[in-house]
Amino acid sequence: MDSSLEQSRTLFFEGIGHFESGRFDPARACFERCLQLTPGRPSVLGNLGITLFHLRRWEEAVNLLQQTVAADPQHAEAWACLGLAHEARSDWQAAGPAFARAVELAPQPPRLWLALGQARLRAGDAEAALGAYDQALALDPQCAPAWSERGTLMRELQRFDEAQRCFEKALMLGADPELHRYYLASLRGENPHAPPRRYVEALFDDYAPDFEGHLVDKLGYCGHRELLGPLLDGSRRWQCVLDLGCGTGLCGALAASHADALVGVDVSAAMLEQARARGVYGELIHADLGDFLDAAAHRADLVLAADVFIYVGALENVFRAVRRLLQPGGCFAFTVEEPAGGLGVQLRPSLRYAHPEAYLRRLAETHGFAVRALVRAPIRYDRQQPIPGLYVYLE
Repeated sequence: MDSSLEQSRTLFFEGIGHFESGRFDPARACFERCLQLTPGRPSVLGNLGITLFHLRRWEEAVNLLQQTVAADPQHAEAWACLGLAHEARSDWQAAGPAFARAVELAPQPPRLWLALGQARLRAGDAEAALGAYDQALALDPQCAPAWSERGTLMRELQRFDEAQRCFEKALMLGADPELHRYYLASLRGENPHAPPRRYVEALFDDYAPDFEGHLVDKLGYCGHRELLGPLLDGSRRWQCVLDLGCGTGLCGALAASHADALVGVDVSAAMLEQARARGVYGELIHADLGDFLDAAAHRADLVLAADVFIYVGALENVFRAVRRLLQPGGCFAFTVEEPAGGLGVQLRPSLRYAHPEAYLRRLAETHGFAVRALVRAPIRYDRQQPIPGLYVYLE
């Protein structure tokens, strides 16, 4: 046998031993040296790509695993790791076909069926996603994440009784109690004071890359323009604008040319990165809204909160803090979703809060605000139906 082939074979099995013992860095080194001796060999490409996946080196893993499946289209494990590496890079469009190929070639664990379901859901195929979740549960009926994902899909499809059953099952099997009690509260007509911070933070960290395309283009969101229109229509210039829940900076982009200073606050670091790229904010702060307002020393003459309070809940502390920060004669402008009835804050099955006019007027009076305007108009569209909202301007 050729010495280079013999050496390659030795390195390959040495790499396998390291890999099976969880020693991924030594395994990587063996497979890399092996590949130098036998370039393009599918078994080596696959093992190196899978090892790099376990080392969380996503870009390198994707490159090698793509070469692997091109050379050996039947390599189920390479397809599975390729899909998971794409998922780690939030490239769901590429992840979906890789997962589908993996489950077609060989039996896969529930984790992969869950990932396939998420990819199909992001591609807009709810029924295919449901089929993947059900397959995960057929393989492991005790899989709490599968019950949770299924519940979320049922809630989005407005099959609320089924969603409640799924969340209850997930909770019983050990799913995060704080999150799942919040999900269940939205379906039972309960109204917790506030959502879990990690729910909102994770939601918008995940949402950030597609936020504006989805919200503005698909959901017809216009709240930022409607809210700011009356405030920027004139010669007034704002000394300091405080943009609460600034997100990707939709409000900031409109307000920047009318403000001497512009400060944005958001709980999502990924959203703040999008806002920072606009280059319009003098300061961006990563913080929970309540924590920021409790400690803030900023003095502002305009405080904005566009499409923010739907993820806050009760607003007593917000009003109190804004009243402290706002300059005399300053403006507090915000939007809320308006409920069909009731006098208090309501958590909807959408996991968004709605705030009635009477509640807002009571808070304004309690905290020393005058209501300068309150306008009813849609905030966005959901399933082609307008979501009623209130545009509120306090002084």
